[in-house]
Amino acid sequence: MIRCTGIASGTWSAAVSAAVTLILGTGCDDQPATDPRIEIDSAGVRVVTIDPFASDAACSVSEEPTFYIGDSEESDEQWFTRVLGAVRLSDGSVAVADDYTMQVRIFDKSGAYIRSMGREGEGPGEFKRLWYLWRLPGDTLWVGDYRPWRYQVYASTGEWIRTVTMDPVYPNPTRAGGVLANGVSINSRDESARPQDFSAPDKRHVEAHGPDGKLIGILATLPGRTFGQVDDGTLNYYLSPWYDSNPTIDAEGRTIVTANGRDPEVRVLDDEMRLRLIIRWGDPGGKVTSADIQAAREAERRRALEDGEISQFEEANLSPKRPGADVFPAVSSVRAGVDGTVWVYRYRRPGAPARPRLMAFSPDGAFVCHLATGKSGFTIREFGADYVLGTHTNELGVQHVAMYDLMRPGATPE
Repeated sequence: MIRCTGIASGTWSAAVSAAVTLILGTGCDDQPATDPRIEIDSAGVRVVTIDPFASDAACSVSEEPTFYIGDSEESDEQWFTRVLGAVRLSDGSVAVADDYTMQVRIFDKSGAYIRSMGREGEGPGEFKRLWYLWRLPGDTLWVGDYRPWRYQVYASTGEWIRTVTMDPVYPNPTRAGGVLANGVSINSRDESARPQDFSAPDKRHVEAHGPDGKLIGILATLPGRTFGQVDDGTLNYYLSPWYDSNPTIDAEGRTIVTANGRDPEVRVLDDEMRLRLIIRWGDPGGKVTSADIQAAREAERRRALEDGEISQFEEANLSPKRPGADVFPAVSSVRAGVDGTVWVYRYRRPGAPARPRLMAFSPDGAFVCHLATGKSGFTIREFGADYVLGTHTNELGVQHVAMYDLMRPGATPE
């Protein structure tokens, strides 16, 4: 076994600066591109550097859904306005959070409506504004609600259990996060940079709160978006640069995942709030050119003209004084699967004919597969070990909820 040295970078680098590197292979420089380089740092964090683009391993989803609701003319409960969450329960039934009705509805495996919980209001178990949905062991459902940010907790049988409010209070909803199986919620809030003149990014603080809502501590601080004003006299809007990066956070089961958006890297924490894994990969290209910015400005102008007269805000967006990022983001978002798999949405660069395939990594950082669903208008809400659950949105904006079988490399359909 060959020993080499490696130093991790980024906001967590202090713990990695004395890394001891364990290389799998015959050497450091001649290692095959498909073999991961694994470093165990001085804090015991596993750092995996891998080239997923050298692999043709692919996941796929079934042609036909195994569960589908949203188009029954005989059931008002099957019509959705804006689905903000969908989870599969232990018996195969599905819970769906709908924004317009302020309800969580449960449907059995065949798609038949069973029950609803919640409604608009300010009383126990009622929502000021329903926002997202998580399932915990025992099919307990945690449903986001704001303002202020809180969780309404229900049994899957429909009974309201309790309300969990953040302490200290979150006046606005979490920017991203989730609820772990142990009832710890991962929430994030932004701290604005001063001055907002495109010189420094905001800070996004990732915080853990106990099952009672009390703050446990800050898990990480990620660079947020950068804002400033174009200062054209009357156009006093705060804008971010073209192609600015945005941090992303998710929590599911026993897994917390974060990415700053700019770098091709994901950090994975466990349910005891310990950083245990860093996954890195190469991202070819990335420099933003003046031609890229001009193309973005022209596309924005075309979209604005489709709606008629260009508004003052749209004029600010189109200002030549609005800067651009120096590099494209590497990551659009990152998600934790029910089984601990890490799913990465890569950034779609201008001119790309299609969205990049998702990348999946195992709980220990090994590359699993690329995934292109091939389902137009389909947004995945939950990644299971052998299924994906999400929403289809048609050209009229109507949403349907669907689940498909997920086949991983080497699996054979039943």
